[in-house]
Amino acid sequence: MPRTVDRAQQRRQIGAAVLRLAAEQGLDEVSVRTVAAAAGRSPGAVQKYFRTKDELLAFAAELAGERVEERMAAVERGLPPREALRALVLATLPVDAERRAEAAAQLAFATRAAHHPGLGAIRRQVDQGVREALGGWLASAGHGRGPDPAADCLALADAVLALSDGLALRLLYAPDDREALLCALDRALEALLPPPVPHP
Repeated sequence: MPRTVDRAQQRRQIGAAVLRLAAEQGLDEVSVRTVAAAAGRSPGAVQKYFRTKDELLAFAAELAGERVEERMAAVERGLPPREALRALVLATLPVDAERRAEAAAQLAFATRAAHHPGLGAIRRQVDQGVREALGGWLASAGHGRGPDPAADCLALADAVLALSDGLALRLLYAPDDREALLCALDRALEALLPPPVPHP
């Protein structure tokens, strides 16, 4: 009886190989042939799932975004707001070897996305999903201000994402500065989420 092939699982394994290869050698080295070697498959086996390099890159970009979203979803939202927000940002940062590989791949994708509309659209979709989820959480925690609290929370989410992106880049090329950068994260969060003003 022929073995059943889990198509989704095969695609994810190949996507993981793209992420490893992009992190270790850069996107220039990603091709159907090199990914096949990294995944322990033949080029023909890879082409059953991905016909071109662009399809490989698009799927790997989605996979990297999913991993970040999964880590963010695992954060305990019952923490005090600033602690929860810190944990959410940490979920996006390259603080271990696996996340460094993902961050390096994400940086390579972002660079390519500047000149590749299809990949850029995927990155914008992932970013929008994270922005809306974070904005919704901030709203539920009562952080919206002014006449339009929901819009204020989205603006705050944009600031947090910009902070996360900047820290991720710095941690990628200056991992020895980790402690100083995490202190910078704490100071930024204090400014973004000041303690509530007690009512008289």
